[in-house]
Amino acid sequence: MKLDEALDLVAEVPDFPEPGVLFRDLTPLFGSAAGFAAVVDALGEVIGDRVDRLAAVEARGFVLAAAVGYARGLSVALVRKPGKLPSVAGRVDYALEYGTATLELPAGSVAGDERVAVVDDVLATGGTAAATAELIRGAGAEPTGVAVVLELAALGGRARLAGLPVHALRTL
Repeated sequence: MKLDEALDLVAEVPDFPEPGVLFRDLTPLFGSAAGFAAVVDALGEVIGDRVDRLAAVEARGFVLAAAVGYARGLSVALVRKPGKLPSVAGRVDYALEYGTATLELPAGSVAGDERVAVVDDVLATGGTAAATAELIRGAGAEPTGVAVVLELAALGGRARLAGLPVHALRTL
C-alpha cells in the first residue's frame, strides 16, 4: 500500500474528547497490516541515521515507536503518564490542545550520550513533543527530532519545538 493510501485510513471524529475538537483516530490505520507497514517504513526513513534510541509517547506512540525500533534495530524509551513507573528519571507538566498533562521518563531508560528521536502519532500544539524533548535533555541525552504521522499545522506545534527537526508524514 502506498503511504498516501495508508494515511487516508485515519478517521476524523468530531467533538472528541470534548466539543469543538476534531480527533484524528489512527485505529483504522493500525488495523490495516499494509497501511501500518507503510507508515512504519516511512517513519523509519524520516528519523534519519544519527539516532541511538527512540522515545515513544504513551499510548499510540508506543505502537509506532516499537515497530520502527524493531525495523531499524533501535531500542525504545517509553515516556509514560504519571503513576505508571516504579522509578522516574524526570517529570514534566505541559499544556495540551484541550487541557494539561504530565509525562514521566523511566529511570535508566536513556543514557547521557545518546541521540534520541521522538515518535508519536499527532503533532498538535507541540506540548507533548516539547515535554518529551525536555525529559530527554534532562536525562543528559540529545533529542534529534520529532517524527509523527500527522501534523495539525494550524495549532502551531512546530513553534514550540524550535531547533528540532519535525517530520510529519502528512500535514493538515
